[in-house]
Amino acid sequence: MNINPSTAFRDKCAIVGIGNSRLGKVPGVSSLDLLVEAMVNALDDAGLKTSDIDGLICRGPDDAYGHHQLIGARLGINANISTTMDNGGASQILSIAMAVMAIEAGLATTVLCGFGRDAWSRTHVTEEARVRNETRPASQRPREFGPEYGYFGAVAAHAFGAQRHMHLYGTTRDHFAEIAIAFREHALRNPQAQMKKPLTKADYDAARLIVAPFGLFDCSLRSDAAGAVIVTKKDRAKDLKQPPVPIKGFGSFNNLRGWFMDDNMVVTAAKKSGETAYKMAGLGPQDVDTAQLYDCFTYMVLTQLEDYGFCKKGEGGEFVASGALKLGGRLPTNTSGGQLSESHCEGMLQIVEGARQMRHTYGAERQVKDAEIALISGHGGNQVCHSTLILGRA
Repeated sequence: MNINPSTAFRDKCAIVGIGNSRLGKVPGVSSLDLLVEAMVNALDDAGLKTSDIDGLICRGPDDAYGHHQLIGARLGINANISTTMDNGGASQILSIAMAVMAIEAGLATTVLCGFGRDAWSRTHVTEEARVRNETRPASQRPREFGPEYGYFGAVAAHAFGAQRHMHLYGTTRDHFAEIAIAFREHALRNPQAQMKKPLTKADYDAARLIVAPFGLFDCSLRSDAAGAVIVTKKDRAKDLKQPPVPIKGFGSFNNLRGWFMDDNMVVTAAKKSGETAYKMAGLGPQDVDTAQLYDCFTYMVLTQLEDYGFCKKGEGGEFVASGALKLGGRLPTNTSGGQLSESHCEGMLQIVEGARQMRHTYGAERQVKDAEIALISGHGGNQVCHSTLILGRA
């Protein structure tokens, strides 16, 4: 069923505060500590106090009960509206969409959104944890119809999608390499990025195979990381410390029938989520100057480029091979390094980077020149949930 998203939300609210925690390997610091650090930095960035916040929408580890309550207690915030999101990597953009809707409904004036994880610390607490490489609690992991056949987790799930795309459209590992190498180049311009070494094609080819067709550098990082943003009415934002970043549109779609149903592995929920966001913003893919895409694996970048209309289905390999994703290319993408090379924070740092690009925060070595529109994506929830955010420049 087609929907007609309301344009009433377009440019009504803005991101006015941006913050992140320390990134990468931060031993001895919990996910709550990291998120509080990012949120305090966002408050400082906006010139606001905790008493100015009357909405709190956040997310933390999968095993955290009432996560927003834990954060509110640590920051000393009572809120008119607060909740914890549960859409995996699609949650972070959805929290901003909910913030906009809550503000427009009169339920809040200033909403603090964020996500924090301590995935590196969790997966390195013991040698067994490192080998298992799991961040979900044991009670949430599949116990049959998967593990006994060698099917383990998100790497295998996305690998099926990548193999399917390769079979249908002739996509190759060389195409995936273009994505990993471009994002590593961007990370080298980012002093906070987890990965500090250049990545060559020879490095990519020599890396050990994880799940065919994915090698080591096709897979996102394990990271301790958090990010946060503050959303308020655009007219109020004019009186605050930083230039506002207008929220022009957002969308969501969820292929709840499953990753393996229909064509969901190669035509993802990004397609319909993006269509909704474009309609709300009154824009199209031709208007986007930079994309910050959910890059849990290289393949997901490639298929999202197609699903968002930056190229036709099946032509993602040619698009990335053209150099389009690099600074100076047609669509500079994941300009901080993304989850493949900056830090894996389930899409939250993509929002942070998109907002900073719209502020024109950086020098010429990292800033997308003359950028006016940023598209940001979130993907998760067992591969089926997706959300899209479109930001502009004030």
